[in-house]
Amino acid sequence: MDELRFEQEPHLVSLKSIGDPSIGYITISEIQKDIPFEIKRVYWTYYTPQNVKRGYHAHKKLRQIIFAVSGNIRFTVECQDGKKHVFVLDQPHVGLYLPPYTWREIQFSHNAVLLCLASEWFEESDYIREYNIFKNEACNNTI
Repeated sequence: MDELRFEQEPHLVSLKSIGDPSIGYITISEIQKDIPFEIKRVYWTYYTPQNVKRGYHAHKKLRQIIFAVSGNIRFTVECQDGKKHVFVLDQPHVGLYLPPYTWREIQFSHNAVLLCLASEWFEESDYIREYNIFKNEACNNTI
């Protein structure tokens, strides 16, 4: 695993799936093999109306890998260096790695279930909830 890449840029992470269409699939993830951090928190969101956008925040130290275990989820992200990317999660074995200082806007399909593996306990002070503050802090911090 390329630790530097995991630290610096958002990207898709594909986990191994076992099975076939006749019996279904299982996807397995192991810390330090597939996940580059200790998982301290797991959460999921569901029943988000399709016309509602969520996110609109970044984190100062939290790292995440996010999966759409059902439906599809579109992420529009902005990196600390100002680069913008769009990722669509539509396969349950493919997650999106989000490093610190990554602004995100999230759009869900009507049946989407988002599962997040997070590197830190919940801490409100880790959130950056205003875009202008994110831009200012992102320019002044190096990971």
